[in-house]
Amino acid sequence: RAQGDPYAKPTRCRVIVKGDTAKFPPVSHQNKVRSVALGDYLNRVFYQSCKDMGADVKAREAGNWNGPKGGDIEISRPTQHVIEQSAVRILPNGDICAQFTVNLPARGRSILGHKAVQIFDQTLPQLVQKSLIYTSLDANVVTRHVLNVEDQEWVRSNLEIRGLVAFVPDGAILPRMSGADDRPMDETVKDGENSKLVRFHSPDTLRVSFDLPNMGKTLAGIGIRKGITLIVGGGFHGKSTLLSALQVGMYNKIPGDGREFCVCSSTAVKIRSEDGRNVSEVNISPFISNLPFGKNTECFASPDASGSTSQATNIMEALEMGAKTLLIDEDTCATNFMIRDDKMMELVHKDKEPITPFLYKVKTLSKQGISVILVVGSCGDFFDVADTTILMDSYSCYDVTNRAKQIAASRATNNGALAASRASFGNVTPRCPVGTAFNPNNGKITVRSKALIAYGDVELDLSGLEQIVSKEQTNSIALALQRLTALENGSKMTIFQVLTQLNALLDHEGLEALTNGQFDGSLARPRTFEIAGAINRLRANESFVQLK
Repeated sequence: RAQGDPYAKPTRCRVIVKGDTAKFPPVSHQNKVRSVALGDYLNRVFYQSCKDMGADVKAREAGNWNGPKGGDIEISRPTQHVIEQSAVRILPNGDICAQFTVNLPARGRSILGHKAVQIFDQTLPQLVQKSLIYTSLDANVVTRHVLNVEDQEWVRSNLEIRGLVAFVPDGAILPRMSGADDRPMDETVKDGENSKLVRFHSPDTLRVSFDLPNMGKTLAGIGIRKGITLIVGGGFHGKSTLLSALQVGMYNKIPGDGREFCVCSSTAVKIRSEDGRNVSEVNISPFISNLPFGKNTECFASPDASGSTSQATNIMEALEMGAKTLLIDEDTCATNFMIRDDKMMELVHKDKEPITPFLYKVKTLSKQGISVILVVGSCGDFFDVADTTILMDSYSCYDVTNRAKQIAASRATNNGALAASRASFGNVTPRCPVGTAFNPNNGKITVRSKALIAYGDVELDLSGLEQIVSKEQTNSIALALQRLTALENGSKMTIFQVLTQLNALLDHEGLEALTNGQFDGSLARPRTFEIAGAINRLRANESFVQLK
C-alpha cells in the first residue's frame, strides 16, 4: 500500500529474497521453531542495520510546512522475546520475506522523486544485502541463536512429562535493567561499587536437570512441581522478580537475555484484580454468591467490577480458556478475595459475607489439576494448603517447605479452610460471543500502545493482561477482534472453540491469515489467553450469552 500523501501512514513494502539467493542452510529453518527463530534473528539484523546506516532517520523539517519530511525506513522493533512475527519470516519454500514501511520523502505535499529513487535503488538493496543474505552474516551467531531457541522450546515441552510447571536455571539473571527497560540488569562493577546483581541458584532439594539436545550440555536449576507453590520472603527480596520471569516463561528469549531457559507452562495465566474492568455474563459463583439485592453471580455482568469480582472473573475466564497454571502476586490482588481471618469471621458472620476466599478454594483447584504459583508475604494461612514453599532472601532461593508445614501444624487449624478444601470447586460455565456486538461503532480501530486499543468509540484497556509483551501482539489482537463480527447470529460456538479454531488457522497460514495480503509487518502472535482477555474486556452490549 503506497501512501497517497506525505502525512498519511507510511508505505508498506515487502521484499522477497529467493532461497537460492539468500542461501540459508535448510537445517536452519527445517521446522516451525527454527523458522521462527531464524526470522526473529533476521528481523534484529535488519532493524540494527537500519540504525547503523541511518536509514531509520526522518528528514528534519525546516520549521515550516514546506520543509523536507519522511525518507525513513522502519521495521518492527525486536523485544527480548522470540515470538512468531510478520516482519521477517521464512516461507515454506525457503524464501526470505521481509515486510517494513518506507515513509516516502516529501517537501510540503509533494513526493521528492529523486530521493525516493535513491531509497529504493540504493538504500534498500544495501539493507537486504547486509541483513537477509547468509554470507553477510556470522554463521556461528546465526546457528547459536536458532539452536538456543529450539533448546528452550524443548525444555518447555518436557515440563509436563517431568511433573513440572516451571523451570529456572542456575545462573539466570532475573532482574531487569529497569521497569521501562526489559534488558538484563548490568552486572559490571561501576565506580568501585560491587555489583548488586545476584544470579539465580536453585536449592539442592528442588534441583532438576535437562540434557539439552542441541547445545550438548546439562542444564540444572529449580523445577517447580505441579500443585500449590508459595514464594515467600521479605519485601524487596526478589519474590515478584521471580514471578515476573515466570509470567513470560511461555516465550523463548534471545541468547544473552539472562532468562533463557526460564520456562513456564504454555497454559500459565497471570491473575490479578482489576478495579473497573468490564465483565460479561461470567459465572463467578464458585467464589462469590449471595450478593446484596439478589444480584446473580452465576451470570455476572458489570461495567465496573470491584477488586474481588474482577479477580474472581479473571480466574474463571482463564479456566474457561483452558489454563492449567495460575500465577498470582498478592501485591496485585484484592485482599478480601484472597483471605479472611478467624477474627473477621467471628465478627462478620459467614451468611453476611458473599466472598469465599481464594485460600478456601485453592486446594480444590489443585485436585482438579490446576497448579498455582503464589507470591505471598503477609499471610501464613496459605502454609496449610501449600505443597512447596520457596523463600527468597536477598534474591537467593531456599526450600523452606518442611519449616512452613511445621509452622502450619503447630498452629490452630483453620476449620473453614479445611471444610472448603473438601468441597467441590463449582462450575465453569462456557460462553458464546455474539458477533454483532463486536462491530466498532465508527468503523475505526487504532492500536495506541501495547495496552490500549481504540476500538470504534470505545477505549479497550489491556493493562491487566500482563503477559502481552509487545505492541505487535496487540496489533494482532485488534485484528482478531474484528474477525468475531463474522460469527453467525445465534452461533453456539464458545469463546474457547472460536479461538481454538483461530489458533489452528494461524498454525496453518501464519499471521498473514489476519491481514489478507496487506504487507503488514507489524504483527506478532499472541496466545489465545490474551486474545480472550481482550474480547472479555471490550465494553460492548450483550457481547456474550452463556451456553446452558
